[in-house]
Amino acid sequence: MRHLVPLAALLLTTSAAAQNSVPQPVPFESRIPAARDVDFPGAMTLKVDATDVQQGIFRVNQTIPVIAPGPMVLLSPSWLPGVHAPAGQIEKLTGLKIRASGALVPWKRDTVDMWAFHIDVPKGVRQLDIEFQFTSPTDPDQGRIVAAPNMLNLQWNHVSLYPAGYFTRRIPVQATATYPEGWTAVAGLAAKKRGGDYVYETTNYETLVDSPAFAGRYYREWKLSDRVDLNVFADEPEELEAKPEQIDAHRRLIEQAVKLFGAQHYDKYEFLLAITDEMGGIGLEHHRSSENAVKSGYFLKWSDGPGSRNLLPHELTHSWNGKFRRGDDAWTPDFRTPMRDSLLWVYEGQTQLWGYVLQARAGIVSKQDTLDMLASIAAGLDNRPARTWRALIDTTNDPIMTRRRPKGWVSWQRSEDYYNEGLLVWLEVDAVLRRQSGGKKSLDDFASTFFGMRDGDWGVLTYDFDQVVRTLNEIHPYDWASLLKTRLEGLSDRAPLAGLEANGYRLVYTDEPTASFKSAQKSRNQTDLSYSLGLVIGKSGAINAVTWDSPAFEAGLDVSDTLVAVDGREYSDDRLIAAIKAAKGTKTPIRLLVKGGTRFRDIFIDYQGGLRYPRLEKFGMEDAGLDRLLAPRL
Repeated sequence: MRHLVPLAALLLTTSAAAQNSVPQPVPFESRIPAARDVDFPGAMTLKVDATDVQQGIFRVNQTIPVIAPGPMVLLSPSWLPGVHAPAGQIEKLTGLKIRASGALVPWKRDTVDMWAFHIDVPKGVRQLDIEFQFTSPTDPDQGRIVAAPNMLNLQWNHVSLYPAGYFTRRIPVQATATYPEGWTAVAGLAAKKRGGDYVYETTNYETLVDSPAFAGRYYREWKLSDRVDLNVFADEPEELEAKPEQIDAHRRLIEQAVKLFGAQHYDKYEFLLAITDEMGGIGLEHHRSSENAVKSGYFLKWSDGPGSRNLLPHELTHSWNGKFRRGDDAWTPDFRTPMRDSLLWVYEGQTQLWGYVLQARAGIVSKQDTLDMLASIAAGLDNRPARTWRALIDTTNDPIMTRRRPKGWVSWQRSEDYYNEGLLVWLEVDAVLRRQSGGKKSLDDFASTFFGMRDGDWGVLTYDFDQVVRTLNEIHPYDWASLLKTRLEGLSDRAPLAGLEANGYRLVYTDEPTASFKSAQKSRNQTDLSYSLGLVIGKSGAINAVTWDSPAFEAGLDVSDTLVAVDGREYSDDRLIAAIKAAKGTKTPIRLLVKGGTRFRDIFIDYQGGLRYPRLEKFGMEDAGLDRLLAPRL
């Protein structure tokens, strides 16, 4: 006799049999001690052999005192000031061996924090002897090249470890570096030369990391003031042949910066400048120095245009803004604690403005070129539709989110806009101060009030949003909080251009590029048609950028494409420009042959607006606010 199973029981059985596995998370508890504001008992020593510039291998020997037997954690710096992100190159730390009394001590990498190494210190051990290598990049695909045949850049954070559990300012360290024979080395930290070694003064680990060195075969120094030196390294000796008027402009940079801010937040400041096509470029701020690397021709091609001459004014400004005054959520007690970058619109945005102002005041870059550079900044942002969905304040997360990796659609994704859009916000603050005070106050007053105290103090004085607002109100009462929050948190289809317009200049477009625009195209090896077709073209017709919603975007182009032909003829930049001119005022589209991967396609760009290049047009009063802002202080 057949037995019938009740339907409900059958469904229950089927459900139970078909249920998926349901794991639970493995409990996690960090075994890395938090940093404490107490002295580390003892001093580390660090010796770096930096003589292998052919293979770019830095060989490290380090000693770290031991407090007690048992668990200990050693850290490699991860979160790096000035980079605003966890950018420590831990993958390039190789050959790590830790010894105690000559015997190897096993280590194990933390499974969550890859920059941390766990060890078990044997009884009776007073010191750990450590050796490893930093295998620096030998190709740009691996990262920035820091060792070249005639120069190198030694960054201590890549060639050292430190004990967890202490503020880095409380860990003493004495470092020695060996450079190639006959080379000169300079850092913000004083050193004595003993044979081929540079023996650096004992300091704390925070200061050591903030004091990188440049070294090279071809070197020249210029005194810019009683506290500031310009140290220049080059691939070839002829690159060091600066004219007196060029050095005088750099001297005026220091004079104008001191007049702007008042106090100086260094006992001695060293510009480290590499003129090189072999070592990678950099612009990185430190309290008593800055790392700067530019392409060849910094002095020799001075008359060709501004080039990279905005770099030194920008990095110098950081000694006040970013190093001495720093957002409270960006300061961390060690190089493991995550930074929060919410105030980068002050740290980088206002520094960006002062960099352009100081270059003009010093004459490192002419006033007209500076105006033209500001026009390019304003136009680039005004043609960035991402502002309709992503607020400026959110771009302060970009260093952590993207680590400055390339983006396919910058105009729609945004990038680190807190730099240049921050500049425009602060320019508007300047305009409001001038208007509300009847011309008696300006952003100069904010600079001297906010940054210009405690001469010689190269510690860190933190601030928050409310303190920025309070300082502005001390200079002149206004609803600064609302203005700043609107610019930082609001959405718009236009860039904040009110600061330009209220200060006497408007953004316009003409069919001829400015000299500064031409110089920028040449230095970047590209043709910039952002404001007509919405394209930036690199070498051999490769598309470097496409503006979202532009004519080129609507035609289906993207950065994986290469332009092969224009109107049936082999592609060249000149032919494309000629086609844009010919199409102006007609109804004829521009015809392109495009290669994407292994496929070719014909596209038609429906654009007849002609060439458009940005520039600033002055209107109103003869001596406008922007003119006064860019004028040297007497």
